[in-house]
Amino acid sequence: MALFGLFNKEKKKKLDEGLEKTKESFLSKLTRTVVGKSKVDADVLDELEEVLISSDVGVQTTIKIIDRIEERVARDKYINAQELQRILREEIAALLEENNTADTEYHLPSHSDGSPHVIMVVGVNGVGKTTTIGKLANQFKLMDKKVVLGAADTFRAAAVDQLIIWSERVGVPIVEQGMNADPASVAFETLQVAKSQQADVVIIDTAGRLHNKINLMNELSKIKRVMDKVVPGAPHEILLVLDGSTGQNAFEQAKQFSLATNINALAITKLDGTAKGGVVIGISDQMKIPVKYIGVGEGIDDLQPFNKKEFVKSLFGE
Repeated sequence: MALFGLFNKEKKKKLDEGLEKTKESFLSKLTRTVVGKSKVDADVLDELEEVLISSDVGVQTTIKIIDRIEERVARDKYINAQELQRILREEIAALLEENNTADTEYHLPSHSDGSPHVIMVVGVNGVGKTTTIGKLANQFKLMDKKVVLGAADTFRAAAVDQLIIWSERVGVPIVEQGMNADPASVAFETLQVAKSQQADVVIIDTAGRLHNKINLMNELSKIKRVMDKVVPGAPHEILLVLDGSTGQNAFEQAKQFSLATNINALAITKLDGTAKGGVVIGISDQMKIPVKYIGVGEGIDDLQPFNKKEFVKSLFGE
């Protein structure tokens, strides 16, 4: 069964609404670039470069996109400036396709030994990590999956309390040992409980203290080691949650966490409150890590699997 079901009209409407600020900012800048221009020349490309960078696509990814458009202009000899939007849309879509970014049809893997699928969630405080976990748990439950949460962010009492609130709201069990408990101990117990209850999914929250990367790396490594003893191969997914509204700062967080542990999935939140949605394109391109989820609202159903085709359509107002 595909996670969160098929991409329907309701989800497209929510995605359009969530990206409204990004779309308005992006398209207005793009329109100003081509107004009064008859062809795509060096000046137009320079202005387009500024549009992409100011939309938080990122410098390296912007250069890559501009290079590709220059190649098409050279190959086709003459491209009307009004065609620039179509060409740009095609190149952004191609870039997301190349980066193996996950689409709507994401299936929950099953493991041959019947053990649960384990997701370890990382990210700094304030990015929406706990909320993302709660929304993910809700979606898995709607798929009739048994979910167990693990409160291994024991550095802050608020983090444990917030996850307890989400477990009660969604109606799934949680394993917690309170503030200052050993995170690895919490993770170990969570997997034991999950196995005993024949759970399908385990979601482990972790602390994200980037000011001390050595401690963070050691802590995450320890959590991974103890989980592997209970469920071989766990965690199967290490999901990094990033706040899309922070723009380029999200890039830096992604780089730092990728140094601390082996990230293999991204969730980008809070896109509904910002015009910086272009950061999704840049992070996907630069990190080469699939964007699996995007947050487009505050509601419990407003975490969507990332559908690159529909994202590009919404970005260009289609």
